[in-house]
Amino acid sequence: MPTVPSGPSGPSENELHRDRRTAESFGSDAERYDRARPRYPEAMVDRIIAACRETGPGILDVLDVGCGTGIAARQFQAAGCRVLGIEPDARMADIARRHGLEVDVATFEAWDPAGRRFDAIVAAQAWHWIDPLAGAAKAARVLRPGGLLAAFWNAFHLSDDVAEAFSTAYQRVAPGSPFALQAMKRPMDGFQALSTKAADGIRTVGAFTGPEQWRFEWDWTYTKEAWLDQLPTFGPLTRLSPDRMAEVQAGVGAAIDAMGGDFTMHYTTIAVTAALR
Repeated sequence: MPTVPSGPSGPSENELHRDRRTAESFGSDAERYDRARPRYPEAMVDRIIAACRETGPGILDVLDVGCGTGIAARQFQAAGCRVLGIEPDARMADIARRHGLEVDVATFEAWDPAGRRFDAIVAAQAWHWIDPLAGAAKAARVLRPGGLLAAFWNAFHLSDDVAEAFSTAYQRVAPGSPFALQAMKRPMDGFQALSTKAADGIRTVGAFTGPEQWRFEWDWTYTKEAWLDQLPTFGPLTRLSPDRMAEVQAGVGAAIDAMGGDFTMHYTTIAVTAALR
């Protein structure tokens, strides 16, 4: 099984957890986030659960760090796990609670576990908002022996037409933004940097087995309406004014219309996992 390569990440990846303004901007439209964001492959959920089952039978206690509206938490709950969410944004936590999840409102670094222990800690599209060293150290304190830490991200692969339209429209309203065309065409570069940073933090803490990287490939077909609904939930777009967001959506929508009104997105879900020694 492949392991995550060691090595330093770039400066921007080092500082993402300090960007609290962006990290806590997703709740500005929490209902849209819950409705439009993609789910995670069931094969990955099953593999995480199977890895935890190696330590013993029974209902698994899962802690979902940065649970947002509970998208991943509900998948683990549906698979038979008992799930607690940690979420710093009360607006996102409120949506998760409406779905029947228990959620503590706090950052993971400051959260008080009150003696609770877990078989697995997961972080769906969220670990980069957590200090990589403090987060790994906190995980080591609240996991049961042999428990699994799993941080994962959905990396999307845009078609050239949609990537060109997305980048052009966004650069027009926000020149110099991080959503450059090169980044749109090579999304795995950014996600690999995030996973490497997570693995570096896990190694440095020294309480875990050597981190592994798991990859899951899958496809999803989007209508134009569904994709444009998701656009405002992307980090660099959450703070655009409605007029500027509409301009981005118009440019991307025109490209999707030219493709027949829908397109198939290829996703790679990257998971960094490590077991507590």
